[in-house]
Amino acid sequence: MSPSTQDNVLVARELYRFYRVGEEETLALRGVSLGVGRGETVAVVGPSGAGKSTLLACLAGLDEPSGGEVRVDGIRISHRPEIERAQLRARHIGVLLQTRNLLPHLSVRDNVRLPQRARGRRAPVPAEELLARVGMADRARALPRQLSGGELARAGLAVALANAPAVLLADEPTGELDGETEQLVLSMVREQAAAGCAVLIVTHSREAVRVADRVIAMTDGHAADTRRHDPEETQHVVG
Repeated sequence: MSPSTQDNVLVARELYRFYRVGEEETLALRGVSLGVGRGETVAVVGPSGAGKSTLLACLAGLDEPSGGEVRVDGIRISHRPEIERAQLRARHIGVLLQTRNLLPHLSVRDNVRLPQRARGRRAPVPAEELLARVGMADRARALPRQLSGGELARAGLAVALANAPAVLLADEPTGELDGETEQLVLSMVREQAAAGCAVLIVTHSREAVRVADRVIAMTDGHAADTRRHDPEETQHVVG
């Protein structure tokens, strides 16, 4: 899908990201452009070091691209002060990370409430209702260390969806889950897409690729759009 398509909620144009350590320069992203539409699920695949996590960080406003721009719902999120990026992220983007979605000293419920307070507006869905949707109502008062791997995944998803985001970005969300829990998380992610959310998943999981509408394959900081119905094209870059 072209990044110029008007229906795209998430748009990246010509993203570059350079890192310099001493005399060495690393080109993590080399002119990446993409678009994700409402209700679409896109999987980003590629070998380690291809630039996948760097791309997600730039799309989420967690990192600044060295060149190019990112827009969410028509609003430019890149090349702004960090506090402005954080505010826009709280209003428009849900980020689901493999291990870092929950603060260890807060209960599950308070972890969900934290991004809702950061949004600066009334929460679109009460924390208790959101936890019920992901099957965590009876664990609302638990601390992250008291949760199983599957419970952590569901609680992390609740945090990512706390503000009913227009865009959901997930970085290896099922990397350490058993098959049954992976299917549960992917099912909930697809439900968000069905409700109109634009979903992008960075993954090595064949199951995540299978549920995607489209696959973007990354190699050495470059991105190529690959149809999901061409499994041979993505087999060599999926874990």
